[in-house]
Amino acid sequence: MANHKSSLKRIRNSESKRLRNRYQAKTMRNAIRNFRELTDKAEAGKALPKLASMLDRLAKKNVIHKNKAANLKSELAVHLNHIK
Repeated sequence: MANHKSSLKRIRNSESKRLRNRYQAKTMRNAIRNFRELTDKAEAGKALPKLASMLDRLAKKNVIHKNKAANLKSELAVHLNHIK
């Protein structure tokens, strides 16, 4: 157990940040899964900018790496182009 007030506060902060990051990462994974299940090109075209924005925000907050966000956006754009 931590002995200093600052280390106790750090434990509290890191736990709340961990839970927030887990929630945001899980929400991202669900959004990507839902996007990949879309079969209508028009609907997917409307969903892609929102998903790209979500990925950019998560990269900005360091929940995911910026290169991972770029790779996912690229992959999802390719997926959109292959929908008939």
